[in-house]
Amino acid sequence: MTLRKIQKFLPDSATILDLGGAAGVYTFPLAKLGYKMYLADLSETLIAKAEEKTRILNESNIISCDVVNAIDLGIYETGQFDVVLLFGPLYHLLEESERHQCINEVYRVLKKGGLVFASFIPYLSGSIAIVDRYFRHPEQVDQNTLKEVFQTGRFTNKDSCGFQEGYYPSSTEVEQLFHSHLFIKQSVSSIRSFGYGREEQIYRVNNRDMFDEIFFLLEQTSEIKEIVETCGHAMYVGRKGI
Repeated sequence: MTLRKIQKFLPDSATILDLGGAAGVYTFPLAKLGYKMYLADLSETLIAKAEEKTRILNESNIISCDVVNAIDLGIYETGQFDVVLLFGPLYHLLEESERHQCINEVYRVLKKGGLVFASFIPYLSGSIAIVDRYFRHPEQVDQNTLKEVFQTGRFTNKDSCGFQEGYYPSSTEVEQLFHSHLFIKQSVSSIRSFGYGREEQIYRVNNRDMFDEIFFLLEQTSEIKEIVETCGHAMYVGRKGI
């Protein structure tokens, strides 16, 4: 669904920065479609895996794989990219100043009129998920953890195992963040829509007509605000203004 949403907005050709792109889950499919891809992530291990895969596939459309912190894109030129995929950093930047610094850098490296696709975990989805985490891993969550995440949207893991931290903003907060950096909203939608938590059942649907109808309805309902806020991961699409 993420790729389908991206392709609705992408131009026919573009130079794309996949920022926080891990080992290239979107970089490789988009490179195969002909886009010029730059992959960046904070993890040296994941970037090394991406570099190895690039060599094995001899993928000429992957221009570079770089170890980069999302709040400092100094290795890239101003106005270098047509598109930035921001699928990951907004999950982890707990401080407001870091989020602003990240978006400011995204704005800088984009060309005028360039697009940003930014995923986030909405406040209600993220906070409720921490309750579920307590049921599965009580060593990671206590009463203070729950109180903090429901009051501020910030989660800090009490244990060394598992997802270590997270930030869960409302969709309105994400829109305001990008608006403050002169981005023009194109879309805010749920990536998973009402399929959230039902993925395995959906992929077991053998009736192709029914499967296609479910996917059509997933996409048709994905911009309903209540679904955005409660159905897992969401995505903001914005265009660089001035």
